[in-house]
Amino acid sequence: MNCSNCGHFNEGGKFCVKCGHKLQEEAAVSQAAAASEYQPQPQPAYAPQQPNQRVRQAKKVSKSFFSYFAEGIKNPTATAQAAGESQFVNALITVILYALSIPIMLYVGWKLLLIQFVRSMFKLPIISEELAPSDMEDFNTGADLIKATDINSIIHFNFTDFVFKQGIFIFIGLAIIIGATYVAAKFGKVDVSFKEFFSRFGTFMIIPTALLLIGLVLAFLHVEYFSYFMNFGLLSIFLVVPFTIASFKQSGTSGLDRIYSTLIVYVVITIALTFIANGLGEEAKTIITRMGNSSELNDLF
Repeated sequence: MNCSNCGHFNEGGKFCVKCGHKLQEEAAVSQAAAASEYQPQPQPAYAPQQPNQRVRQAKKVSKSFFSYFAEGIKNPTATAQAAGESQFVNALITVILYALSIPIMLYVGWKLLLIQFVRSMFKLPIISEELAPSDMEDFNTGADLIKATDINSIIHFNFTDFVFKQGIFIFIGLAIIIGATYVAAKFGKVDVSFKEFFSRFGTFMIIPTALLLIGLVLAFLHVEYFSYFMNFGLLSIFLVVPFTIASFKQSGTSGLDRIYSTLIVYVVITIALTFIANGLGEEAKTIITRMGNSSELNDLF
């Protein structure tokens, strides 16, 4: 090392061979200077990964919808009248739930509906008078066997094809009903945008949708009373129309009377329900055909 006093280079030792200056102190100073020059860079703290933007948006929408849905059940009229364009997404979700819950319920509970239909036929006077008590016992035994058998897998009853196809049919039917109701409201001199009108209509559909969801749970639990909730949910659409129209104030007195506008929409509802029923009827024919052609089902009985 070089001597700090005279600059002479020394290969080793404790003292400089030229001036006698102590070299150990020089080494210590050099090591300290080198240590002070090297400072490890601080590592950045671990930053937790931020949740995906879509996930956060989905959580926000679901939280808003559940709050909206609960309030619509608790105070349906006040919630509907307060619903503006900001509730359009929540109203759309309600309509979609209504449209999907019906085919899902039918897919899950069609065996129970078949049993109910046959049992009601047995109760007709013209049939019940000719039946022996043992016939009804045999039917109940067969009904229990049907309930315990996964017939969907035997006749290859596809969930996706049935639910989504019929769900689209029902959604189209609802769109026709909502559109006809909006046109009728416009003829009645109601000054409102379509988004606001849709939001209010969808909010009034909360209770019918809730009835269908209850029926859906009962269908999953194999409770035969689910059909009553399904019927109430379907028929209550006839109440949503006048409630929605009556909830708006007319901007003039020369428009179409609300009674006539409601009757016109009822005609449209009847046509739309006929359209939906035809689609469900075609599916029923397909199911019956598959049941008749299924060798596995014939072996079962």
